[in-house]
Amino acid sequence: MRRIAESTVRRLSLYLSFLEEIEAQGVTTTSSDDLAHLGGTTSAQVRKDLSFFGSFGKRGLGYSVPELSSRLRAILGLGRQWRVCIIGAGRIGAALTGYAGFVERGFIVSGVYDSDPAKIGTDWGDLIVADEANLEQDIAANNYQIAVLAVPADAAQKLADRVVRAGIKGILNFAPVQLAVPPHVALRAVNMAMELEALTFAITNNGA
Repeated sequence: MRRIAESTVRRLSLYLSFLEEIEAQGVTTTSSDDLAHLGGTTSAQVRKDLSFFGSFGKRGLGYSVPELSSRLRAILGLGRQWRVCIIGAGRIGAALTGYAGFVERGFIVSGVYDSDPAKIGTDWGDLIVADEANLEQDIAANNYQIAVLAVPADAAQKLADRVVRAGIKGILNFAPVQLAVPPHVALRAVNMAMELEALTFAITNNGA
């Protein structure tokens, strides 16, 4: 498969959210125009996004909502459960651990880690904050596939190196620093400043 742009993957997630919402309302068919409206794009872009993964829908009839939902879930890897560990028992880590939407999408947060002795051993709902020193052995024992880094910038690269060596396949980075990982490891960064800048750009260029 050719390399798919991150913007395309983001739109696929938006399409899926919309499809699941209307499916719950009993809607059985939809159109590229409807999906385009949600994604802030064009119907041509919707068709292009989907064409990377095969043939969808029928001309003049639109898309079957259950069928397209099922295929998008498979494309996005949501047909299975993913075991996740969160590194950093601070405010971001707490918010992520308590987010119910992860379970609905198959992301099972099974461990929280920190290096602060005052946090290690504290109760976080169904989890207990574990010692960061045990990361490597716990990744192997618990079969974590995804690590979320919610740590200060100066600690992020060292932790990324450790979890990669231990077998982690994907990293979601909340630290305000660019990380270097091997090509076989998927890396996504959440940059709060950039997201806000995107908002201010939209406001500034929308005549507000």
